[in-house]
Amino acid sequence: MAISLSVVLLLAIVLVVLIRGGSLKGGPAAVAILFGFFLASTGMADDIQRFLDSITQTIGAIKF
Repeated sequence: MAISLSVVLLLAIVLVVLIRGGSLKGGPAAVAILFGFFLASTGMADDIQRFLDSITQTIGAIKF
């Protein structure tokens, strides 16, 4: 839960920066948000979550 919340927060910050910087307009941003919302309710949501979890574990396993 903590990882998914931090990812949502990070993506929200990136979205705000892109909109304020003029790189992304409001319309396409709304489409992207709705796409993500509806994608989360499909059967692909579990596969996407497993993929993101594996990336998170891989990054966490890297020793500096």
